[in-house]
Amino acid sequence: MKETPLKLEGINDNIYAGFGPRLASLLLDAVIMMPLIFIIQYINSSSKYMFFYTLIPNLILGLWYNIYLPKKHGGTPGKLIMGMQILNLNGKSIGWKEAFLRHVIILLLTLFSSILMIDALIAADDITFQNLSWIKQTQYLMSLSPVLFTIYTWLTNIWSWSELIVLLTNPRKRALHDYVAGTVIVKKRYVEQIQKEMYSETTKS
Repeated sequence: MKETPLKLEGINDNIYAGFGPRLASLLLDAVIMMPLIFIIQYINSSSKYMFFYTLIPNLILGLWYNIYLPKKHGGTPGKLIMGMQILNLNGKSIGWKEAFLRHVIILLLTLFSSILMIDALIAADDITFQNLSWIKQTQYLMSLSPVLFTIYTWLTNIWSWSELIVLLTNPRKRALHDYVAGTVIVKKRYVEQIQKEMYSETTKS
């Protein structure tokens, strides 16, 4: 399969989004989502049973933000603000498959975390939970199943560090989830030139 070029003729700038811009986009996405996260956290803290009512909406919100928006617009709001676009490795816009595969590991980790949280909430004492602060509530729930929550933490850390190491050690600045999905993240101002170069080379051959 023809892959996106490492460089564009006549352009000295790196056409791929590296660590700095991608980190900035993640921080922007966190800021954008923060009000909704605080609302959900506030609702959940009011009673241990409220988690069961916010679970599905919370998952749907994550799927909409991390799968639908990238498929529809080429990136999350944070990426778009930072002038980046997700492309298929062949230079075309991503489809549902690529959008899903980019998010699938985080989705699986989120589902694992949700299952652990549900199990802990069922075992938790309602009065004890109610009298704790937000942070203490989380600590209390984690203490009810320390081994499994430790496994979840290790899996999350391993994935996060693997993402970073892979991103920093390949010329197209692809993170591990980019390899899973067959995608790259490029600077949006070069998308048209990338596709034009790939298309022109294809027609010549």
